[in-house]
Amino acid sequence: MIAGWVAFLNLYAPQPLLPLLARIFHKTPARVSLLITVSTLAVALAAPFVGMLADRWGRKRVIVPAALLLALPTVATALARSFNQLLLCRFCQGLLIPAVFAATVTYINEEWKEGAGAAIAAYVSGTVLGGFSGRMVCALLTAHLGWQAGFAVLGALNLAGGLLVWAWLPPDRSVARRLPPDSWGPLQHLRNPQLMATCAAGFCVLFCLLGTFTYVNFYLAAAPFRLGTGALGLLFVVYLVGAATNPLAGRGIDRFGHRLTIPAVLALSIAGSLLTLIHYLPAVVAGLAIFCAGMFGAQSTASSYIGRAAKHAQASAVGLYVTAYYIGGSFGSAVPGHLWSLGGWPACVALMTVVQVGTVALALLFWQRPSVAPSALRQTAEAAPSLPARVFLGSPAD
Repeated sequence: MIAGWVAFLNLYAPQPLLPLLARIFHKTPARVSLLITVSTLAVALAAPFVGMLADRWGRKRVIVPAALLLALPTVATALARSFNQLLLCRFCQGLLIPAVFAATVTYINEEWKEGAGAAIAAYVSGTVLGGFSGRMVCALLTAHLGWQAGFAVLGALNLAGGLLVWAWLPPDRSVARRLPPDSWGPLQHLRNPQLMATCAAGFCVLFCLLGTFTYVNFYLAAAPFRLGTGALGLLFVVYLVGAATNPLAGRGIDRFGHRLTIPAVLALSIAGSLLTLIHYLPAVVAGLAIFCAGMFGAQSTASSYIGRAAKHAQASAVGLYVTAYYIGGSFGSAVPGHLWSLGGWPACVALMTVVQVGTVALALLFWQRPSVAPSALRQTAEAAPSLPARVFLGSPAD
């Protein structure tokens, strides 16, 4: 659980600070959003190689050094004196994060022969709390002590979490092993249209999630809302609301299948984003909560479809999905900035709506109708613990 918390403590922490950092460094919203883009891009670049390192060196030997080393670029962020230095520190954070979350999920599935579900649930809870508390701590400390203090405290929390993982995580029982034969399998997946559509859906999900929660800060920092940095940090409480409703999407998949669930959850998400256009703060907060519920449901639906789309080399299929997912986040935190300069928040909402409609179209065109009852498919998925696709990314809330 602490490993999951450490992994996602820093990834999106600067989001509520973006309007303030834009003023301090005299950057446009599109430019300052690169603080999110470079980290998610680094995660996408590093993720495919983490499994191979963990297979070669052992799970704990990858998790612990990465968790401890995360403190260094985080503290360096607090000491940065230029915007380019901030970008470099954020990129280094992104390179280390996959070594914690991907290796931890593999560790759980190998070490817990019984009770793995409870262990995964604890890990997912840690990732949700990490993503939430990173934003909250950074925003509240920035509001009272300055942005450097926020990142310095996050660095200290990273170090403390890494030390606890080092002390409490038992050594894994299989420390060295040959690389699995499907570790080099991504190229064969490029000829699988179902899997490519699933990866594209993952791309679109994080594109919309990061695009919305990056630029809504600029929307709410301006008139008529004029929220400060601390208030923007509190806004991310809606993530917890969305995470709490996410099990409903799992029930929808069980009962109606993937092809019917994803249009429903994305319609909910679109309705929430349209609600944010009302210039009334409670309506915006409610809209963001509804948007989160839909987005997290879409993430669960897309990632859980990997097991159906990939008939072989499933580990590399998950790695391919992770890469597409975080590349989508990189684009989502950068591309809407250009529309922001043209049409503000309404233009960003329009872009997200188009992307979500496109996601539905992809699923309906390429995902197959179930040949058996969805509940039977669910039982099949539960019988194959080697593909923890839904939790491989940490949590939809991250």
